[in-house]
Amino acid sequence: MNLKGKVALVTGATSGIGSATAEAMAAQGAELFIVCRNAAKGQALLDEIQQKTGNTQLNKIVADLSVLADVRRAAEEFLQTGKPLHLLINNAGVIYTERKITADGLEETFAVNHLAYFLFTELLRERIVESAPARIVSVASGAHAFCKEIHFDDLNYERRAYKTFEVYGHSKLANILWTRELARQLEGTGVTANCVHPGAVRSGLGKQNGLLGKLMTAIVAPFFQTPEKGASTSVYLATSPEVEGVTGKYFAKCKPLEPKPWAKDNVAAKRLWDVSRELTGLN
Repeated sequence: MNLKGKVALVTGATSGIGSATAEAMAAQGAELFIVCRNAAKGQALLDEIQQKTGNTQLNKIVADLSVLADVRRAAEEFLQTGKPLHLLINNAGVIYTERKITADGLEETFAVNHLAYFLFTELLRERIVESAPARIVSVASGAHAFCKEIHFDDLNYERRAYKTFEVYGHSKLANILWTRELARQLEGTGVTANCVHPGAVRSGLGKQNGLLGKLMTAIVAPFFQTPEKGASTSVYLATSPEVEGVTGKYFAKCKPLEPKPWAKDNVAAKRLWDVSRELTGLN
């Protein structure tokens, strides 16, 4: 698909599937914006993308998506450009072996993996609708199988035992439920919202857990797919004419996949939406 004249924004773009996704958008001619936490890494990525693709319409926004104020600032920085937004790819994600609390008092995995997606998209939503046809693609995970419900009574894991994969799965379940509700709300606007399971990918995810995290990442890397293969479903959903008008779905390997039954609970999806509004101060 030729993306010339289109504007794409990718979060979490400086490593793994994020960088592969960003490069793919630029290679197809889109004007690219990336959101990154580290300015130097972000610039290095843009320099590399320009060298590989010849695309010079490359921009970075520096923000720590674990901090709600930074999410708001990043959205405002984009809005101030006055540009349309045709493709939003929510890709940033974390996984921790120990419980961490953000500056806003939120459990960090849930804050980065779900609330940042929610708030950033809501703040950009009017611009995206104005830019229709447009697409929102969010990276979820098959890890939603590890958690069978949203723990509305303990979102911060203050009382529950902190189990790494359950907590990660909890945030990924939130991605799928949120996407369902977002798609429902966007019906008739010309904007689609879908989410993806990228598969097991060699990426930077987990490296923030110190020496052990880096060691484990290195050990399993040979058994995981490349970032380019991991990004393929995100790129497909963002660019393929085959999925024009398709919305509210969960994809893997560029095909729709039924998530677990608890990820199709529309009542929980609506409740999660309401709680997310409260937690991010959108009320």
